[in-house]
Amino acid sequence: MKRSEVQQKYKWDLTALVESEDAFETRFEKLEARIPELGGYAGKLGEKSAALACLKLDSDIGRELGLLYLYAHMRSHEDLAESGAVGLANRMDALAGKAMTAGSFINSELSALADGVIDGYIADSAFKDFDFMLKEIKRQKAHILDGNSEKLLAMAGEALGTTTNVASMLMNADLKFKPVKKNGKKHELTNESYSELLSDEDRKVRKTAFKNLYDGYRAHINTLAANYAGSVKGDNFIAKARGFDDCLSMGMYGDDVPTAVYENLISAVEKNLAPLHDYIALRKELLGVKHIHMYDLYVPVVENAQMKLTYEEACEIVKKALARMGEQYVGLLERAMTEGWIDVMPNDGKRGGAYSWGTYGAHPYVLLNYMPTTSDIFTIAHELGHCLHSYYSQEGQPQEKADYKIFVAEVASICNETLLESYLMNNVDDKKIKKYLLSYRLDRFRTTLFRQTMFAEFEYYAHKMDLEGKPLTVDALNGLYLDLNKKYYGEDVSDDLIKYEWSRIPHFYNAFYVYKYATGLTAATSIARNILKEKGYVDVYKNKFLKAGGHKSPYAILCDTKVDLATDKPYDDAFALFRDSLDELKRL
Repeated sequence: MKRSEVQQKYKWDLTALVESEDAFETRFEKLEARIPELGGYAGKLGEKSAALACLKLDSDIGRELGLLYLYAHMRSHEDLAESGAVGLANRMDALAGKAMTAGSFINSELSALADGVIDGYIADSAFKDFDFMLKEIKRQKAHILDGNSEKLLAMAGEALGTTTNVASMLMNADLKFKPVKKNGKKHELTNESYSELLSDEDRKVRKTAFKNLYDGYRAHINTLAANYAGSVKGDNFIAKARGFDDCLSMGMYGDDVPTAVYENLISAVEKNLAPLHDYIALRKELLGVKHIHMYDLYVPVVENAQMKLTYEEACEIVKKALARMGEQYVGLLERAMTEGWIDVMPNDGKRGGAYSWGTYGAHPYVLLNYMPTTSDIFTIAHELGHCLHSYYSQEGQPQEKADYKIFVAEVASICNETLLESYLMNNVDDKKIKKYLLSYRLDRFRTTLFRQTMFAEFEYYAHKMDLEGKPLTVDALNGLYLDLNKKYYGEDVSDDLIKYEWSRIPHFYNAFYVYKYATGLTAATSIARNILKEKGYVDVYKNKFLKAGGHKSPYAILCDTKVDLATDKPYDDAFALFRDSLDELKRL
């Protein structure tokens, strides 16, 4: 379908960002002319009036830049083959780069100020919108080095970053895999097509895809191991240079989250592996296989009971499912669905997938490619969770404190999914659909809470081994990963080739990131439970979380909603839901 053939009611209305393309050109020129003004404040941030004027100018530029940037890129996402819109996006990329360069002195110059000067700015009510930013600069000063040392680290950073580039080139360009035969035809096997082939009903297809993929990684495993070892050594080098005990401490410090959260995640999941093993056993039974393998964990075990709803019908289901969030929340959902916040239907050239994107000064937007499937109903709820989180953050915070951290970015979206699951389980009579929903939930837990925690544990031990002077050889990395895989999935689920899986996880080159997927699901599950069971909790969630933006530590924000990830309670809630869902699936 061409873009012009899509009904207007299914297209987003970008005039909340920019009134027209002519207005874009006018505003672009004005913004481009303002950016150099930032340079006039370089070297002057020790003067209170100059510092305040600079921060306000930087904020004003950032706000306008955000509006124009979203407009240009979202226009291009409507049709990536439309050269005019793509050109706008390219121009905005260049302008954003100029703005970043022009303001690059601000944080480093503020960091160089004496603590007393920064404290004076924080105490001044004129700086109230910038107080958290200044507190963060002061907090991070303990690990900022002198000018020459910072310069050396910056120079080293480019060299150390090559391990990420090498991994990307190997995984996405150089590695080739034998094709997979399916229905008598050869199908190309890539990292992207692998997940689809691994969920194929034909077990021979799954087994061949699994073997061919890891045979490809095995052929390059010495290079991959040496490259990952270099990445780990680089992480530990930077951590030590900045005065951290280890790379984990550095990563958690950057997130402003206690290290205890990471350690508690691993401990809590390890204590609750038994229900995962029970689910694997149920999978084995439902698939009717004598031995279950790693390539059997992604194929659906329940008939794919699709709720083939129109977009309007799906929206009604989502609104009913989220009615517990209150009239205001449902009213905002209605606005999003009817006032041009969402681009709904697929069309030729449109960017694939789904996202929510927003910037201060306009309501957030959602991109969908809606198809009448059960999964896409959940996508609506998920993306609108992001959307309304951003909306409430803007309502509750000034621009400078509205952006929430990655640590909590998935909480609102997964909370919405969990509420939708609960609603459907209680209001759908079709056992086929109920079984599908239960298996959907169990697999989401398996791939997010359990699997991502296993990844987090692998990262932890790999970095620890390097700090202890133990070489990260192929055998060491393979052995570590295989032992963890057996522990998490059980001794009965083992394929020797899975020991190479660590080598294809790109997130391992962004150390101590994957744990956030697991904590996000856990926090969202606990919040959804509280919404369903505690009177008045919705107001706590809205006021203490959704409206909190990034005005304080993301860990502290979650604690304000009675979810402390350094304790067992959120995990108890999550694993209780997993066990109850498993028992219900067995019963059905």
